Amino acid sequence: MAQAVQLVDVWRGDLLESTHWGHAVVCDDTGQIVASWGDPDAVIYPRSSSKMIQALPLITSGAAARFGLGQEHLALACASHNGATIHTDRVTDWLTMLGLGDDDFRCGPQEPADIPARDTLIQTGESPCQMHNNCSGKHSGFLTLSQHLGAGPEYIDIDHPVQQAVRAAFEDTTGQDSPGWGIDGCSAPNFQTTVLGLARAMAWFAAASDRADRHSEAAAQLTQAMMAHPDLVAGEGRSCTALMRAMGGQAAVKTGAEAVFVAILPGKKLGVALKIIDGATRASECAIATILAGLGVLDANDPVAQAYMNAPLLNRRGIDCGKIRPAFTF
Repeated sequence: MAQAVQLVDVWRGDLLESTHWGHAVVCDDTGQIVASWGDPDAVIYPRSSSKMIQALPLITSGAAARFGLGQEHLALACASHNGATIHTDRVTDWLTMLGLGDDDFRCGPQEPADIPARDTLIQTGESPCQMHNNCSGKHSGFLTLSQHLGAGPEYIDIDHPVQQAVRAAFEDTTGQDSPGWGIDGCSAPNFQTTVLGLARAMAWFAAASDRADRHSEAAAQLTQAMMAHPDLVAGEGRSCTALMRAMGGQAAVKTGAEAVFVAILPGKKLGVALKIIDGATRASECAIATILAGLGVLDANDPVAQAYMNAPLLNRRGIDCGKIRPAFTF
């Protein structure tokens, strides 16, 4: 079995101070590896990087059409958002359309990452609610699917029809039976797969427009929704939003907790998946930007690319003390 490889270096002055190791795979639409670093067969939790897979049954079941969901709803279903007003207002409207409220969520409350939203809560003396949870868009999709199926309220249970549909979609797109599952930060099941399996799923999404079956049409809709609304997928100051804006519709990207990152490249019919084994987000952002630049969908000289591929280490006085840089070449 291959070992993890050094993917990102952290330099302070002229000394290599820290390194981040991991695994990464670029896969084509036939399921073949185009490039890889580390062990493609390393088993991981994809965490929130798999939200577009979790959203597939929302469309394929007919639930999205029945409830008149548009592109913004689909982007939110794939989101790990900041809890800004543009996110929570839309989630609120979505739940109202379903005749539901915050108490119907099972994701738990979360303080918003968006500073204006956080300040508003402090000024008004209000507490964060479940709509502020970065996964509330995904859970709105789960609730929509559950209503469509006439299923019970505990939609996060592993044996609930919603999660059974998600598992089927996950194993179909990765091309692998999941060896296990764990409970994610938002309380929903998260299914294990390999880095290769996750990259294979992203490549399947990338080539979806070449196929005419219902699942592929759903995948194409979700990919287009993410690229059309990068602000809803994450938010200001977030790498997913910044990178998708910089690539101008050439790729959909999604981060996941513990330093997972994926990319869907429709124009090249390629999928990318990576995992930094120490869980450092600064490293996953650097690595995904490096791979996207190597694949020609991100200009390496773009300030957005440089912000991740040559990220400055700033101290509390704003002094540039070093750099975060890729330790590999494409």
